[in-house]
Amino acid sequence: MTIASNKTVVLGLGNILHSDDGVGARAAERLKSDARLPDNITVIEGGTLGLELLPDLWDCSDLLVLDAVDVGATPGTVVRLSGEQLHTLSGSANVHQLGVDDLLVALRLARQLPPVLLLGIQPESTDWGCTLSPTVEAAIPSLIETALAELYARRRVVVAPP
Repeated sequence: MTIASNKTVVLGLGNILHSDDGVGARAAERLKSDARLPDNITVIEGGTLGLELLPDLWDCSDLLVLDAVDVGATPGTVVRLSGEQLHTLSGSANVHQLGVDDLLVALRLARQLPPVLLLGIQPESTDWGCTLSPTVEAAIPSLIETALAELYARRRVVVAPP
């Protein structure tokens, strides 16, 4: 089934009780209040909702996911995955019990999967804790700039300076 829509969704994922795992949710929260966010972009702080997010994503035509992604890089590294790269995500690359890969599989089974881009940050720690590590905290502005650049590129508009 093809969905005829022009709805771009930015989905921030992560458990804010597991330190750096919460980076996606925290970045989405900051992005919501950024004056440079293009009009008609839906930003969802998905936290750890997993499959409960399907109704929110059902009619999107474009999906940008913000999350902690463990690819073995230096902590704080911004990671960009799209297309076939997303198929290589395993539960071990995503630090959630039910990861973004499971959500995308469910969305793909329910309907035609929209274009998906995953922007993440390599976590330093996912131990219990309500704050991000200083390294990951310092990388959030870069993640937000990358997300804004991607959103504007899809609309062929130049990003306004910070």
